[in-house]
Amino acid sequence: MKRLPPKTTVRKAKPKKSKKVTSGQLLKYSSLILLVAFLAAAIYQYRHGILYYLGFKTNKRVESLTKEERRIQDLRIYEILARHKGKVYGIDVSHYQGRIMWDSLKQSKAEFPMQFVFIRATAGSDVGDTEYERNWAGAKASGLIRGAYHYYRPDENSVKQAENFIKTVKLSKGDLPPVLDIEKIPAGQSMDSLKSGLKRWLTKVEKHYGVKPVLYSGESFYTDFLKEEFEGYNLWIANYNFFEDEIHKEWLFWQFTDKASISGIEGPVDVNIYNGNIGALRNMGK
Repeated sequence: MKRLPPKTTVRKAKPKKSKKVTSGQLLKYSSLILLVAFLAAAIYQYRHGILYYLGFKTNKRVESLTKEERRIQDLRIYEILARHKGKVYGIDVSHYQGRIMWDSLKQSKAEFPMQFVFIRATAGSDVGDTEYERNWAGAKASGLIRGAYHYYRPDENSVKQAENFIKTVKLSKGDLPPVLDIEKIPAGQSMDSLKSGLKRWLTKVEKHYGVKPVLYSGESFYTDFLKEEFEGYNLWIANYNFFEDEIHKEWLFWQFTDKASISGIEGPVDVNIYNGNIGALRNMGK
């Protein structure tokens, strides 16, 4: 009799449990993707500056910045200047920059030569910048187009402030128009009173020099407090936002950094871009 083979039991494989993605994991993956995308966009946006920095060597020292901060600032400064080829670059100085070696600022062979300078002349109703006379003469000797500015103190008499500037600054043919620097909220007067004082200063100075002054301020301060009443004035705007990389069409000058390192100046200095060519800049003044 033929024996049948014993029955074999076939065990069914248990279905594998699918791993569920929790909401926390999903958020983590999404955040990672966004971060990678952000870094890629930042690298692309500042690709010229990064390529420049890889080969950039300097012996300049800015004591107020760490090495990493200096690298970031150098990268941004180079990138912005490179984006504005065809425009004109310049600086602004006061006694805070100390004794400037003006001969060192002759940068005709530099990639981004500084071609103009604004110099602080006065502040308030009775203060003169201690380096003004030397800076004014030094800028002229260095062949830079020069301009003078007044730092406005809101709680001091506006007419006396204008007289202080007029007494100090003697403009010559080729010099830039006077500049009124306003960036401080008044402590002892209203904003309406501040605006009236600014208008008195601007009117008196324009009448004396025969040219309309330029208004300097931070972008937020101008937008929040001055835009409506002072819309007809040429603007010099300070905006150091890392992601601001193009001059606005309504800005005549853009101060885009206060942390540049310039040969001949100890410590950080402001750098500006003029929204036009060198011929137009020379024809701005008297």
